[in-house]
Amino acid sequence: MNNRNLSMLVDFYEMTMGNGYLLHGQGEKTVYFDMFFRRVPDGGGYAIFAGLEQVIDYIKNLKFTDEDIEYLKSKNIFSDQFLEYLKNFRFICDIYSVPEGTPVFPGEPLITVKGPAIQAQLIETMVLLSINHQSLIATKASRIVRAADGRPVMEFGSRRAQGSDGAILGARASYIGGCCGTACTIADREFNVPALGTMAHSWIQLFPTELEAFEAYADVYPENCVFLADTYNVLKSGVPNAIKVFEKLAAKGIRPGGIRIDSGDIAYLSKKARKMLDEAGFPDCKIVVSNSMDEYIIRDLLMQGAKIDSFGVGERLVTSKSEPVFGGVYKLTAIEENGEIIPKIKLSENASKITNPGFKKPVRLFCKKTGMALADVILMHDEEIDETKPYEIFDPEFTYKRKKLEGFTAKNLQVPIFINGECVYSLPSIEEIRDYSKVQLSYIWDEVKRFENPHKYYVDLSGKLWDLKQRLLNESSM
Repeated sequence: MNNRNLSMLVDFYEMTMGNGYLLHGQGEKTVYFDMFFRRVPDGGGYAIFAGLEQVIDYIKNLKFTDEDIEYLKSKNIFSDQFLEYLKNFRFICDIYSVPEGTPVFPGEPLITVKGPAIQAQLIETMVLLSINHQSLIATKASRIVRAADGRPVMEFGSRRAQGSDGAILGARASYIGGCCGTACTIADREFNVPALGTMAHSWIQLFPTELEAFEAYADVYPENCVFLADTYNVLKSGVPNAIKVFEKLAAKGIRPGGIRIDSGDIAYLSKKARKMLDEAGFPDCKIVVSNSMDEYIIRDLLMQGAKIDSFGVGERLVTSKSEPVFGGVYKLTAIEENGEIIPKIKLSENASKITNPGFKKPVRLFCKKTGMALADVILMHDEEIDETKPYEIFDPEFTYKRKKLEGFTAKNLQVPIFINGECVYSLPSIEEIRDYSKVQLSYIWDEVKRFENPHKYYVDLSGKLWDLKQRLLNESSM
């Protein structure tokens, strides 16, 4: 995963603009960009931020080879000055980001980039590609894991993913979102996401009988017997044959692993299978189910009393089939001239596409009594919130909805990642990211996390930022 040079994975306009910036003396001008998203997929109330490690890896290896330069030269539109600049490229931007696994909300800056215009523009595509993809899958995984209500969820979607990176990084993001492991073996090797799995229907079909197939598997993996029970008939042959093998293992002091059901009426079959296993003396035998699962199907199965111990979820997770786009954007918010930060704003007839100007930082307010997150506030970079005084927040869409907060602590969401091009951030392990995400999500109220009509979490603008935005809007209308 780390030996590919992805420096040319850019939108072509990043090259044409870079060339133009340089020729017009704008290439070294200090600029500020924010990466943020506008709405949560699936109508949800929160998203899980993921993909930062891949952004860091990309930037650490950002260089342009002789082959890259020759390709660009062959387009016959780039100046020798620009090609020489790329040949001697050295990244010197500052980057601030929320940590991976953080629950995040629309409109707040997740990544802020400060640096020369050419460089800040060149990394746009990879920042968006990495964060949009993995945040989408981590968010979907979080929803599915919540629906499973404490039961383990395994990611099974590699064969339906959009390409190899979709499978591998999708498995990584799924783990951050709360899955217990993946069927994707290389994700274990590359990212320490636990690889899980036993058999396919082809194993059963290869042997003369289903019973012989189970016995052969138990002979090789006696401590890890999870038998696929639906190749022929779950209740007439699959479960009875599994019980016969479990009885032989029990005679050797080995308790059963489980059975997996991959088709049919899962609720009905799981209840019947549970009864058969219990009556045979195997109440500790686990029932695993798969077959086009998502958060809604899982929730319905459990509401119907299905006897399920864990879930395998494939295509609807790794592709986020219900809404396969995470709409993160990357927008210029300020430039620097003679040491002064000059805010910039993008206007639109669509109010949701009007950007928040200036060099900013997001802060999360936590209740001192409960520890729960109360609201996020986007501040100007030089602002701080006085925790000793009440703070009034309002919904930017409905300014009359005001709420006064007291007894809170304020925590900056962003941390430094690169300073002057040098990485100053220690990458956490995948387990640390997953655990951090679980803890941070526990601070978000259940009302915000429900699937339908979630409570709107407040993301407020500070008074200073609000006034700045209104001034720029007013000036633009003159």
